[in-house]
Amino acid sequence: MGKIALITGITGQDGYYLAKLLLDKGYQVHGVRQPLAHDDTHHLTPLRHALTLHWGDMTDQTSLNHIVQSVQPDEIYNLAAQSHVGVSFAVPEYTMNVNGHGTIRLLEALRLYAPEARFYQAGTSELFGNSPAPQNEQTPFDPQSPYAAAKLLAHQAVVKYRTQHGIYAVNGLLFNHESPKRGDDFVTQKIVKAALAILAGQQDALVLGNLDAERDWGHAVDYVEGMWHMLQQDVPDDFVLATGQACSVRQFVEEVFTALGHQIKWQGQGLDEVGILVENNQEVVRIAADYYRPAEVHCLIGDSRKAQQKLNWSASTTRQQLIQDMIDAQQDIYGADIQTQRIRA
Repeated sequence: MGKIALITGITGQDGYYLAKLLLDKGYQVHGVRQPLAHDDTHHLTPLRHALTLHWGDMTDQTSLNHIVQSVQPDEIYNLAAQSHVGVSFAVPEYTMNVNGHGTIRLLEALRLYAPEARFYQAGTSELFGNSPAPQNEQTPFDPQSPYAAAKLLAHQAVVKYRTQHGIYAVNGLLFNHESPKRGDDFVTQKIVKAALAILAGQQDALVLGNLDAERDWGHAVDYVEGMWHMLQQDVPDDFVLATGQACSVRQFVEEVFTALGHQIKWQGQGLDEVGILVENNQEVVRIAADYYRPAEVHCLIGDSRKAQQKLNWSASTTRQQLIQDMIDAQQDIYGADIQTQRIRA
């Protein structure tokens, strides 16, 4: 009988890739899904027959207690969150309740009902805010959003349960990681889908905010492998996972259109800047003030040397391969007639 894993947030991008990884390793995989009115498990369709799903909510201690007590997991992966940074400014209290207090509730359920289980907390590069890049495990935290503040509470709770209660609990400080299963409200998926729709004549333009924000974008399939490795160590510890490569939103736009066989040139400045297709001067990118954050985080680039040395982990998928993977997943929707420039390993 294989190990038993419990994944909160299993219906999201990372939940899918982590569940697949664990099933391939022979785990019994249980997941927590919210009691929503609509079906939120469409990502899991290829795996659904092999999973056991439970109704639960990070804001409800009773449901978390019941799930942990009944499942008796060997490993818990807490991926559940209000995961959109921009949205957190509109719903700060809810974000803190789910991302911060929710983590404490889950840790308390573990302490009471499965104290030998190992606990992974999905941290975030947003914790570093505007601390100078590259950021590693020793970089001071500087949260710039309600999302990051809530994740900081969760991070500190993990450390306290580890040191005060002897729980095997770790924080994964993961930099941005994307995939074809990324939600449409995240900028990478928004860019990919908009580019395809524009070239297929189904959308006028892509509207963005800060083009100069720099992020460290990798593929989720690599990052869930790092999560698993963190829970296999003799001694619990916190790790940064990142590619170490900086890419601005502007550059990501250019690389997506390049992968589709088109070049972008830029004209204007600030809110008046536009992106134009070189071959026909079609305006395909515009800027809107609404897409700027109240507090901008300018540059997040990770230094994952500790993970490389202690976990033997590194990101193996290039950003160009990530982009092509995301494009390929949309071809059946936007039309296979859109000519793509294939990205090869």
